[in-house]
Amino acid sequence: MNLSSLSPFKKADRILVVDDSPDNVFLIQAILEEEGYKIVTAADGRTALAKIEESPPDLVLLDVMMPGMDGFEVTKRLRDNTSLPFIPILLITAYDHLSVAKGLDTGADDFIRKPVEVDELLARVRSLLRLKHSIDERDQIARQREDFVSRLTHDLRTPLIAADRMLSLMQQGALGELSPTMNETLDIMARSNKNLLAMANTLLEVYRYEAGRKNLNFSPVDLQALLQEIVKELTPLAAQKNLSLKLNEDENAKGDPGARNVVECDRLELHRVFTNLVGNAIKFTDTGSVNVSLNNTKSAGNPGIPQVIVEVEDTGPGISSEEQTILFERFRQGKHKHSGSGLGLHLSRRIVETHHGTIEVKSEVGKGSLFIVRIPVKHSGNS
Repeated sequence: MNLSSLSPFKKADRILVVDDSPDNVFLIQAILEEEGYKIVTAADGRTALAKIEESPPDLVLLDVMMPGMDGFEVTKRLRDNTSLPFIPILLITAYDHLSVAKGLDTGADDFIRKPVEVDELLARVRSLLRLKHSIDERDQIARQREDFVSRLTHDLRTPLIAADRMLSLMQQGALGELSPTMNETLDIMARSNKNLLAMANTLLEVYRYEAGRKNLNFSPVDLQALLQEIVKELTPLAAQKNLSLKLNEDENAKGDPGARNVVECDRLELHRVFTNLVGNAIKFTDTGSVNVSLNNTKSAGNPGIPQVIVEVEDTGPGISSEEQTILFERFRQGKHKHSGSGLGLHLSRRIVETHHGTIEVKSEVGKGSLFIVRIPVKHSGNS
């Protein structure tokens, strides 16, 4: 394909050629420009990285041996930069297969040996650009799908909220006295509508997190007070099933306000996480108890960083090892008769990870479940 054959509506692919040899750059540039590609050049690795940051190309042709920063290091830095889109990297090398293996392991997509053969160069460039276009198209479709679901879910909330308010007014007798049968029917309708509204809200939050559109408001929060609030809110729900719901407070914090667990977090989001975990424990437990524990300890991964550990333990039916492997995935429903949409735990994991924490489950069938959340903590005395 030469320049004259390019459609006037098709944007020419932009290729960055990185080589410290002016002769090599001139040769490759002449070959590729003849084919209609737009060529940008750089004589060293640092200049190349700066140009990529400024305007990412569609493909990088990268010489392996360059002074200052070689092609391996440039490749590694590009692959480590998660803010960049996918950019194929074609290494140009005069060395043996060991350097090729190192380049591919570092993150390059293909290689070509010096001296460059014109037909081979063009074939490899076309192949990598097809890969680039395919991945870009896939990512665009994924973004469009996520945007569609987000917009649809957002629009669904309006009629659901209106229906919830209307049903509430009818239950209060605003439209006249209702018979016992009608009251029972309205109760069922109201519960179903609330469940659907909760599902729509959760789905909307999931897509906000996945699209990077969720804005969090971090501030110091007393996690012990937050858990006390949640347990108080959910105690009536546990009482309906004759379950014991108890918060085992951090012994280190009793009688010492300065030792209370303070976490830099978005309070509403952590409220959502622990409400979901405790609510699930109550929902899936038919007899026995639900216990919430709070402790402060050192991080196992980094002993210098204190963290808070919240455990939610129930005496429910337990979770099989097979289900545990997919429990936090999106739309993965459990086999329990009360299993929901499969979004709550996925969203909880998203929130916890955004707070630089972890969430895990330990369970055996017939022996209950234990959910463990670890979040970096900041004591009020150090805030």
